[in-house]
Amino acid sequence: MEPKKLGLLINPIAGMGGAVGLKGTDQMVAEARRRGAVPMAGQRARVALAELLDLRDQITVYTCPGGMGGEVAQELGFSCIFLPDGEHAEETTGADTQRLAQQMAENGIDLLLFAGGDGTARDIYAAIGTGLTALGIPAGVKIHSPVYARTPSDAGQLARRWLEGRLTAVQEAEVLDIDEALYRREVIDTRLYGYLKIPFARGYTQNRKAGTPLSEAAAIESIAHEMVGKMEAGVQYLIGAGTTTRGIMRLLGLKNTLIGVDLICDGKLLANDLYGKQMLEAVRGKKTRLIVTVTGGQGFLFGRGNQQITPEVIRELGRENILIAATREKLFQLRGQPLLVDTGDPMLDQQLRGFYRVTTSYGESMICEVR
Repeated sequence: MEPKKLGLLINPIAGMGGAVGLKGTDQMVAEARRRGAVPMAGQRARVALAELLDLRDQITVYTCPGGMGGEVAQELGFSCIFLPDGEHAEETTGADTQRLAQQMAENGIDLLLFAGGDGTARDIYAAIGTGLTALGIPAGVKIHSPVYARTPSDAGQLARRWLEGRLTAVQEAEVLDIDEALYRREVIDTRLYGYLKIPFARGYTQNRKAGTPLSEAAAIESIAHEMVGKMEAGVQYLIGAGTTTRGIMRLLGLKNTLIGVDLICDGKLLANDLYGKQMLEAVRGKKTRLIVTVTGGQGFLFGRGNQQITPEVIRELGRENILIAATREKLFQLRGQPLLVDTGDPMLDQQLRGFYRVTTSYGESMICEVR
């Protein structure tokens, strides 16, 4: 049997802006490095490829040398064919992604597995349209597009089923992206750029992100009254990103970072827009609770747009100090699916699994599973 042709394309700078609070990496790589960011996309691709290790003899990986795929594939022992575009610089561009994707199409690969965020998906679409079957490994800061698997492990498992021939169904999934410059000014402008053809199996790929309707305003205010009413004196509270948690800051009359994390104590603002190391220093050794909400339509608590809440911060807090708030409508949109975590640390993800009480209104809550 002829080996399956797997295209592997990694955007090595994807996600670098997340943990350091930049809300994206486009045109911000230098600042991300200044803040201490380290590349993570290669590691997330490694987790996905680990699901294919016992198929190595049946797969040939088409990629290029270095950080865009070859380094990871070779480390894991896959047979590689390096495409003629050559090795890329560490800080790649969209043109590099498009060029490599086009060469993969010319080589007739069976599946293009790519690691990045919404910008990477846009570049893939611009290069190949629906001409190839593709699948995203989530590695970016903002991932609204349903062309991505829920986690790197899910991406690997779905790719395995496709390459083994146990799965043949496909669907055209949306490629969505936002304007990062506007996003950093807390203006969310999501646009549809096209569609990619992806393997289809329920439970592996994420839903598209859904916004919060204006009709939810009363429910958000009700949640805010419940959360504020239960705040304890002398305890710090990290207020996570999102419109639901913004209601808490509005009720307290405090300046809020819609797409960041703020710190308050006894009704007073201690800091706005904390990230990574800053956050860890602010909570270490101090009684602190974290209030987070659910990503609309997707169900993520961690890993989509709030990567500044790093695994180190979550471990310092402890799962018992994680408070979840979401409107009933937002939970009903998930149609019974569990809430999700994708912190970038598989062991921590496992530790966070279980059942949590979610505040849905004043005096009301629901028990939801986190998986």
